[in-house]
Amino acid sequence: MTTRRHRNAETASGKIIRWILITIALIFLALFLITPLVAVFAQALDKGWAGYWEAIREPDTLAAIRLTLIAAAFAVPLNTLFGIAAAWSITKFDFRGKNLLLTVLDLPFAVSPVISGLIFVLIFGAQGWFGPWLSEHDIQIIFAVPGIVLATIFVTVPFVARELIPHMQAQGREEEEAALVLGASGLQTFFRVTLPNVRWSLLAGVILCTARAMGEFGAVSVVSGHIRGETNTIPLQVEILYQGFNYVAAFAVASLLTFLGLATLIIKKFVEWKTLET
Repeated sequence: MTTRRHRNAETASGKIIRWILITIALIFLALFLITPLVAVFAQALDKGWAGYWEAIREPDTLAAIRLTLIAAAFAVPLNTLFGIAAAWSITKFDFRGKNLLLTVLDLPFAVSPVISGLIFVLIFGAQGWFGPWLSEHDIQIIFAVPGIVLATIFVTVPFVARELIPHMQAQGREEEEAALVLGASGLQTFFRVTLPNVRWSLLAGVILCTARAMGEFGAVSVVSGHIRGETNTIPLQVEILYQGFNYVAAFAVASLLTFLGLATLIIKKFVEWKTLET
């Protein structure tokens, strides 16, 4: 009888602890995630839909959207190709320098984006290593679109590879080896065996890479020069609008990135679900 009461007491205390933890988690989510999201959309629509669309259609904002899409259009395909090559090499082959490649792959995670932007200034700036040569040939990288593209590529390098590597490791090498034994070439093996097996992980990596490319602030801020209508991406445009006390327009433009983040989360969850199915 005493043992049963002791078990019931433990069960009751366990339920209390569980509900306390759940309550704390919900309060935390409400304060630090849900409330800011609601505040963004509330401020963006403070002057109604007319004011919202007017802020989005402003010429500098449209230029920022175009530049963001251009940077992502370069960064995502290049990092997708690199991520596939790196993940395939790391998981399917043994070679010297494999651990070094894995370490370098995480460099953008370890280095502050601001530092990476300063590195590009050091290399391509007017007083940088290649600055005089670039000036002589009338080529501008820093404070121009090429610098923004380079910075975006750097900060988004790991995403595709890091999504693919665990899945490729779990797949093993047996299917590829069987295809090679049956006479398939390396490219045939890749396109007919390897790639179909990791298609959902690849899509997840591309989605994350796209979201990171469009939302990057630190590195792009350093190399952009903040030239209105020319070198401002969406995050930089939000900063300029907010510093200019144009709060409704700032939150309207910020809502675009918020939509992107929410869409990324939903799509990623769907992709993860499909990955578990396969």
